Amino acid sequence: MKRLLLLLISMFFLLKGFSQTKYIHVIVSLYDNKNQGIVKVSKTIGNGQDPANNLYWGCAYGVRVFFKKQNEWKLIKQINNPKTQIYERLIFKHRDSSIYLVADAYDGAKIKDATIDLLNYAAGKETVNIEFDSIKMNVGANSDLICYVGHNGLMDFSLESYPTKSDNKKREVVILACASRNYFYYHIKKTGAYPLLWTSNLMCPEAYTLDAVIDSWIKRESNETIRDKAAQTYSDYQKCGFAASKNLLRTGY
Repeated sequence: MKRLLLLLISMFFLLKGFSQTKYIHVIVSLYDNKNQGIVKVSKTIGNGQDPANNLYWGCAYGVRVFFKKQNEWKLIKQINNPKTQIYERLIFKHRDSSIYLVADAYDGAKIKDATIDLLNYAAGKETVNIEFDSIKMNVGANSDLICYVGHNGLMDFSLESYPTKSDNKKREVVILACASRNYFYYHIKKTGAYPLLWTSNLMCPEAYTLDAVIDSWIKRESNETIRDKAAQTYSDYQKCGFAASKNLLRTGY
């Protein structure tokens, strides 16, 4: 009887945790041949002012197109130009839990703004309020998981200042950009956020890796499992081998 009671209590708290509303905020810096120190691709997919055709947003493995095709996510709202530097904001609802994903497509020429927002959100310093229909949500600094997809801007510039931890909320970050661990290590540490996944070398930050991370995170799998699933997915798409992918994708400090 005692074991059954303990089991029921455990199940209650587990289900309670999954019923809590959680937020994922994804910052996508559009690929930009002209305004970023990045390997040049075709003009069509490398135009940082054209989200519809951009490699990181509007192509098959771009965040907008890829997540729209995932059965576990339902697109519930598209907001155009929510801020000067953001062309589109997509809001997805997870079909099996109270989890919302907000994805912002930043003008590729405004990559510094995207980098500043990433660090501010991680430090708890800028909340983004969104209201539509009967839904109200606070993301940005209020998000549980903050993700960045795109070029590593810190390879090209430094910021005038770097934010520090402002509260005790638990936040995790994913930075899918080349050598993000090398460049963001001390800055993320100052924010107090935990680096769930970042990179040790050059990478292609397409949406399948992000999807694998988020799927595993929602299932509350261990950090190592999240890293391994992301690495396997990256290996499957890039054909680079699991060992190489595991060495590329790192979790924690």
